Amino acid sequence: MVTIPSFTTLGYEESGGVAWVTLDRPEVYNAFNAVMQRELRTLWRALRRHDDVRVVVLTGAGDRAFCTGIDRNEALGDASPDATTGDDGESVHVGAGTTPFMFDDPGEDLGPKTCDLWKPVIAAVNGIACGGAFYRLGEVDFIVATEAATFFDPHVTYGMAAAFEPLQMSGSMPFGELARLTLLGASERMSAARAHQIGLVSELASDVADLRDRAQWAAEAIAASPPLAVQGSLRALWAGRDLNRGQALALGYAFVGLGNSEESLAEGQRAFESGARREWRLR
Repeated sequence: MVTIPSFTTLGYEESGGVAWVTLDRPEVYNAFNAVMQRELRTLWRALRRHDDVRVVVLTGAGDRAFCTGIDRNEALGDASPDATTGDDGESVHVGAGTTPFMFDDPGEDLGPKTCDLWKPVIAAVNGIACGGAFYRLGEVDFIVATEAATFFDPHVTYGMAAAFEPLQMSGSMPFGELARLTLLGASERMSAARAHQIGLVSELASDVADLRDRAQWAAEAIAASPPLAVQGSLRALWAGRDLNRGQALALGYAFVGLGNSEESLAEGQRAFESGARREWRLR
C-alpha cells in the first residue's frame, strides 16, 4: 500500500476509488510555483502504485480560477533564465540552461501522462484556465466545466512565444480555434459555452456544487469497471491521439492482450450473466 504524503500546495482526498486533487493556491489564482511542480510530480508518481484509487478528478481551489499558469512573481521576477528562489529555498529554473539544448520546462512535472500515470484524470474547471493551465488540461482525459469558466492563453500579449501549451492542446481543439486562442492572447477569452461547442469541454455545470456532482458521477462510473480494462482502453485512446492511424492500430493487439485478464473478464461475465444492468443517463 502506497501512502500519499501531505502537501502544502495541493489538497487531496480519496473515497470509493476516486481521488480529488485540488490546486490550492487561491490567493494567486492557483498559479503553480516550484513547490507545486514538485508536489504534483510526487503525487502523480505515487498514484501509479496506489491501487485504491482508480480515477482522479483535478480541480482548483476557490471560485476565481482553475489555474493561471506559472507564478510569474516567483519564476520570472527578475526576467533572467535562472529566475529566482522558490518558497522552499530551492532555485527555480525556467527555460534554457547554459545552452538552448538543455531546457527546463515546467511541463515535465505537471501532467499525469508525462509522469506515467495511466489512470483516468477528469478536470473540473471553474473560473479562469489560462496559459500554463494547459499543461494539465492537455493531459487530462476529459473536462467538465461550470458555465462561468473561461479559457485563454496570454503568452504572446506579454512577449512570450506560446509553444508547449498549444502543442499540449492540439489533440483537444480544432486547429483554427486553437490558433485563435493562442494568437489573440489576452485580447479574447473563450467561454465555457464555446468550449463545449467545439468539444474541448464535455459537459457544462451550473455552479461549483453542480460541477463537483457531475465530475464525481463520471469518476464513480469509471471506477466501477475493472481497472485493467480501463487503463488498457486509456492507453489505446492516447495512442490513437499521439500516433498515426496505422501505428496505433498496430499496437491494438498489445492493448487488448495487456488490458484483458482472466480476472477482469470473469468479473465482466458475471455482471453480464446476472441480468443486472447499470442505470444510465442520457447526456
